[in-house]
Amino acid sequence: MSAAAAPHAALAAGRFVKLICGAGNQDLAAIEDLCAVYSLAGVHCIDVAADVAVAAAARRGMEWAVERGATRPWLMLSLSDGADPHFRKARFDPTLCPSDCPRPCQRVCPALAIGDSGGVLAERCYGCGRCLPACPLGLIQEQQVLLSPDVVPQLLAAVQPDAVELHTQAGRQGAFAQRLQQVQTSGVPLQRLAVSCGLERGASAKDSGSAAAAETPLSPRELAGELWQRFALVRQCGLKPLWQLDGRPMSGDVGAGTARSAVKLLEAIRPWAPPGPLQLAGGTNASTAALLSADAGAAGVAFGGMARSLLQPLLLQAETRGAPLRACPELLAEALTRAQALLAPWQSR
Repeated sequence: MSAAAAPHAALAAGRFVKLICGAGNQDLAAIEDLCAVYSLAGVHCIDVAADVAVAAAARRGMEWAVERGATRPWLMLSLSDGADPHFRKARFDPTLCPSDCPRPCQRVCPALAIGDSGGVLAERCYGCGRCLPACPLGLIQEQQVLLSPDVVPQLLAAVQPDAVELHTQAGRQGAFAQRLQQVQTSGVPLQRLAVSCGLERGASAKDSGSAAAAETPLSPRELAGELWQRFALVRQCGLKPLWQLDGRPMSGDVGAGTARSAVKLLEAIRPWAPPGPLQLAGGTNASTAALLSADAGAAGVAFGGMARSLLQPLLLQAETRGAPLRACPELLAEALTRAQALLAPWQSR
């Protein structure tokens, strides 16, 4: 089976597994190691920030794994049609911090983007937002990172990804259509156009109603309606959709309970969803597969925070040795064992 066919077959069989490196993650050394280990473990797709250097690091890791017998995964680039928590960075001025501050922001940061001193390491921050409420003085702010319309076609043409993911929210059909047109203008042949959407309401929807309505999540039928609108646009472009259901964004490493959010969303939306495979995300972790019934209809899963957290201690150990993880045999062996354990329930479905 060809490298391009393998992910399609996995989607059809309900065994598709994607690694989310993070739309804001620009830690090139870690990305290269993550992509190397998870490619060797057998993921079918790797989703990275829309950045030439990040894509190059991902490809280096993937090629390292292919040289050792792995099937090359799809390389997917993440885009957004508007403000989105996946496309933000935390930042604060460390000179404003009290000298005796215990730095609770540092303790809650899963990306280890906040050290014992200084501000946020932007290249490591992937926008989970857990540091924002942790600061007792409210000093931490978020900054959206979005690509301008003219950059998108050039970037895609330069990187030549296998797939693109568009993060969207309710009420942003026009912005989605514009981003989709930019993708099409690039001329890059895509295996899939993934659409990531959850139950949150977009800014335009919030502006049109009361504050109470703005905080009310979409119903599954409302979300399905949003996806049907995007389905029409995707099909007009001749692309194959992949629906990523974002149950509880960027929370898979919080605890086993978060896995239920993604599964519940799948169960609720499946009767109303447009054609195309449904893939779980948002809160997914090692508990997700066990929560699914045999006929749940899941085409696959995406692991983000959980996948990174499993390997984070090993990445740090390699960093202290001044070498990449894949160059440290005992660390690599442990990393591969952890990655394979996370993927195994899906590979055996």
